[in-house]
Amino acid sequence: MISQNTIQQILGRLDIVDVIGGFVKLKKRGTNYLGLCPFHNEKTPSFTVSPSKEIYKCFGCGRSGNTISFLMEHEKYSYVESLRWLANKYGIDIEETFTSDEDRQQLLAADSLYIINSFAQQFFSKMLFESEEGKDIGLSYLKERGFREEIIRKFQLGYSPEQRDAFTKEALEKQFNRDVLLKTGLVVLRNEHLTDNYRERIIFPVHNHSGKVLGFGARVLKKNDKAPKYINTPENEIYVKSKILYGSHFARQAIDKADECLLVEGYTDVISLHQAGIENVVASGGTSLTQDQLRLIKKYTNNLTIIYDGDSAGVKAALRGLEMALEEGLNVKLVLIPDNEDPDSYVNNVGAFAFKEFIQKNKRDFILFQLDVALKNAGKDSSKKSEVVNQIAETISKINKAEDFTRQQDYIKQCAEILKIDESGLHTLVNKFIRNRVSTLEKKLPFEEAKAHEENARRDAAADYDDSTFILLFKDELQEREVARVLLEHGTKKWNEFQLIAEYIISEIPEEGLLDNQDIMKLINAYKELLLKDKSNITKNYFIYHPDTALSSLTVALLNFPYEESERWRNEFSQATGYQDKLFEQDYESFIKTITKEKENTLTQFLKTEEDKTNEEIESALGYLKLRKVKRMLIENQADLEKPHSNQEYEMLQKTHLHLKEMEKTLTQKMGTVIIR
Repeated sequence: MISQNTIQQILGRLDIVDVIGGFVKLKKRGTNYLGLCPFHNEKTPSFTVSPSKEIYKCFGCGRSGNTISFLMEHEKYSYVESLRWLANKYGIDIEETFTSDEDRQQLLAADSLYIINSFAQQFFSKMLFESEEGKDIGLSYLKERGFREEIIRKFQLGYSPEQRDAFTKEALEKQFNRDVLLKTGLVVLRNEHLTDNYRERIIFPVHNHSGKVLGFGARVLKKNDKAPKYINTPENEIYVKSKILYGSHFARQAIDKADECLLVEGYTDVISLHQAGIENVVASGGTSLTQDQLRLIKKYTNNLTIIYDGDSAGVKAALRGLEMALEEGLNVKLVLIPDNEDPDSYVNNVGAFAFKEFIQKNKRDFILFQLDVALKNAGKDSSKKSEVVNQIAETISKINKAEDFTRQQDYIKQCAEILKIDESGLHTLVNKFIRNRVSTLEKKLPFEEAKAHEENARRDAAADYDDSTFILLFKDELQEREVARVLLEHGTKKWNEFQLIAEYIISEIPEEGLLDNQDIMKLINAYKELLLKDKSNITKNYFIYHPDTALSSLTVALLNFPYEESERWRNEFSQATGYQDKLFEQDYESFIKTITKEKENTLTQFLKTEEDKTNEEIESALGYLKLRKVKRMLIENQADLEKPHSNQEYEMLQKTHLHLKEMEKTLTQKMGTVIIR
């Protein structure tokens, strides 16, 4: 883990405009900055960055967050990867802390593998571009395949020379550990000697989504029946094939922009399409799609188009694992390249424009394609056709997201027409598969979880609130959020000479009873703990960048800026400021006579500083919260009074009612409020 000291250094150096400005063209408007949202296509800028609050908000698509969450959302980094990126940007050395020695060893092993892989990538690229053998054999081969030098350099391709230990010698001279070298797969032990594993091969570095080299694919150049065409890095701490999509580092922004991911099989397919200007493409590496790969795609988009060879092997490869894609909620389309070609050769033959046009015209729905293939295989065999019906019903049942209900119904209708069977019968069969799956999942539920579900259902059934109670509950939520907001905004200011505002607010909030929202209670408790531990560390930024993402997201939501300062407001403010300056030169009353009543009102408003209003804002937020709670308790108590009770119970409820009414009266008088609706 990154140490708290390092995290504080990073947070202390952060400049949200500087970081986001590296990805989005921002223009200053008032106190904030405005630009085109990077998360959705728009022509009119609605993406706003507030340097004072250190948050961003898009008023078009609703995305919001802080500097770190921007990197996580835009670059698809993890929280730790975002911190490392920022540390590198600001030249901050990272200190690590470990919960156990095992964690320490695992991190050190991963770092060692990354370092060796980076060194190997540079070595192979140097061999390709600078050695005679590399230029004559490797580079000439790549150029014959139609790859331009800029695309070769972009994907950091390389060449491993024929010499048995060219890389091994170089690595050992740099004092890399022998055991770690063997773990990378770059080096193998033969006849008790370390030798290069990828001799006379083109090297394809495999990057993670942040650009670090995870491992390599190596393609043989000479015809050799005994040698495999491709060798890949063996699995280790950082290279797990089922979690890798080749080209994701280069494609992530294009996928996000196009809202579609094109999936191909091989390395050269990805590189050729990138060279043709089609950049929203990744490769599965020739393996069946895995759940981890599908979830990686879903981080970028819900739309997946698979482009495979049109031969029988390509069809089988396309169909493998795609039911998992439906379960993940992805919209899956399929395109098969004709004439026994692959995406690499086809785009080189027809060109980028024709390729894109072909993809758009030939996208086929996965389920309908699967049905077509299954029916062709079944022929006129009625028993096989019955299997097809069951198979397609099971596939449709895996579209299980609530928002995909309409899509599921459309599939049932279309498939029933193609199969020439009764639509209601297919519908019944689909529901049967859904029930079977739900039943299987329920059996896996732990006993305690099932019991908790039952208890929640019982409480819901026992609740007896009318519409007014629900309205009050909603308003309670708004008041609770307002108290949390003023705590974040003003907590470090002084309430009086003895207390901070935060201390006053927290002293007014009991541990139980006043707040219903557990997330807000968690935020207030975190603030309370920090107050007891170290008051000097309390800032809004502490919570905006809190490592608990739930607290961080809540803070950003509470501090969002729903309104933008208008041109007129700025003009009035500047005039009022000018008036204040003139007050030093002349008597207030004589000056007031020279301005209009409207300007007098504007001046009076601005002469009262924000500090003067802060305590009123705090009292108002706490007062309205308490008032809402008292009103709700009155409604609940009234509902209880209408039920049958003993005389003693009834007397107690009456006393409670009078006490609550007295509390309501006191609060309304204090706040100048006449009635609560």
